[in-house]
Amino acid sequence: MKLLGLLQLALAIYAIVMIIQSSAETGAKVLWVLLVLIVPLIGLILWALLGPGSPLKR
Repeated sequence: MKLLGLLQLALAIYAIVMIIQSSAETGAKVLWVLLVLIVPLIGLILWALLGPGSPLKR
């Protein structure tokens, strides 16, 4: 169980770093970071599918 928590934490940190480094507008970055922090699992999934640089947005 602790391993899953660490994996989720690592993925959240990775997502936040990638969000901050993206070329998205500042407001969008803030919203994505908040979503990942407030609702971690759902936020990570949504960010992967719909966030800046996602394959679905290309």
